[in-house]
Amino acid sequence: MKNKICVIGLGYVGLPLAHAFSEKYDVVGYDINNKRVNELNSGIDATLELTEEQVKKALSNGIRFSTNLEDIKECNIYIVTVPTPIDEQNEPDLTPIIKSTEAIAPVINKNDIVIYESTVYPGVTEEVCVPILEKISGLKFNEDFFCGYSPERINPGDKEHTVTKILKITSGSTPYIAKKVDELYKSIITAGTHLAPSIKVAEAAKVIENTQRDVNIALINELAMIFDIMDIDTNAVIDAAATKWNFIKLTPGLVGGHCIGVDPYYLTHKAQSLGYVPNLILGARQINNGMGKYVAERTIKLMIQKGINIKNSKVLILGITFKENCPDIRNTRVIDIIDELKDYGCDIDISDYWADETEVMNEYKLKLHNDMDINAYQAVVVAVAHDKYKSLKFNNEKQVVFDIKSILENSDGRL
Repeated sequence: MKNKICVIGLGYVGLPLAHAFSEKYDVVGYDINNKRVNELNSGIDATLELTEEQVKKALSNGIRFSTNLEDIKECNIYIVTVPTPIDEQNEPDLTPIIKSTEAIAPVINKNDIVIYESTVYPGVTEEVCVPILEKISGLKFNEDFFCGYSPERINPGDKEHTVTKILKITSGSTPYIAKKVDELYKSIITAGTHLAPSIKVAEAAKVIENTQRDVNIALINELAMIFDIMDIDTNAVIDAAATKWNFIKLTPGLVGGHCIGVDPYYLTHKAQSLGYVPNLILGARQINNGMGKYVAERTIKLMIQKGINIKNSKVLILGITFKENCPDIRNTRVIDIIDELKDYGCDIDISDYWADETEVMNEYKLKLHNDMDINAYQAVVVAVAHDKYKSLKFNNEKQVVFDIKSILENSDGRL
């Protein structure tokens, strides 16, 4: 039987995956966002992960983007790539993955395979999603339908490590299905695949990838705070230490986005539910979540040292996306700097030529100011290392410039 693939969720993960599969298979991209689907059908990707040429190439290959479940009924492989966020208590919010599972359950047929790519804690696929699929479809797991898990490894904004160039972990609910899932991905992933021995192993592998990075960055952030007290240049220390062959070179900064700042909470949730308190992971999360407040306090101290009156002072924040050269504003920790400076009584302007103005307003109730004189502010915080900011020239000696990612030649402060 020829594979007909449905990719559920057309965001940073789903769209590039659907595009890659469309080179070899009949693909339907499904999403509940009408605006998103209409843009894609007209050749536009607002996430900028694909160029207009790439979207139109996928359309010419026969890919269909739809919000109608009727359009996916003829598929036999369903790949779920929806977000898995956390709530205000930092607990996993499985609502998107549950709703997606409920949506496709009525349309799956005998021998179909449902593959999950969303980041979850070990056990979600088989313990949360499978019962939903069985109950609604009336089909029996591993007899009538099957499941797989192949965690996404998309790095938003990265034009070098694209989906087909990143080695893919695969898994399946039976040995035969595991091999079939592996062969499916191997047909488009030029970097190759790694077949995990079980779905839970694949789920666990995904969640520790970003947990490890989170813990490592927390160490560097804590060192930056220690070296600031010692009046030592953190980046100079890192450059010196990196001359050792096995030193992992990371730089301090804000940890946001939909992966590193979120995934560890999925693992800690599962660990705590089993009676184990993961102190190291939770401690790392506490350090990284506090960096926005730390940057704001450092900026305020520098302003006081320059004799700047804090209340009603004009402060410019350069960048609100969660990382450089990317329009993604999800879980950006720049918002922590903004909120803290507002608490001090500062008047804040935000500029970001990558971010979508409407999205920023809807998500954070903030207005972007991209036509501004950078020298007219009492303080400027370069929060995101967008390429355009690297060539900025500051000519106001009375203002404070805090450069979080050390992209400027000169600044008053940096991590």
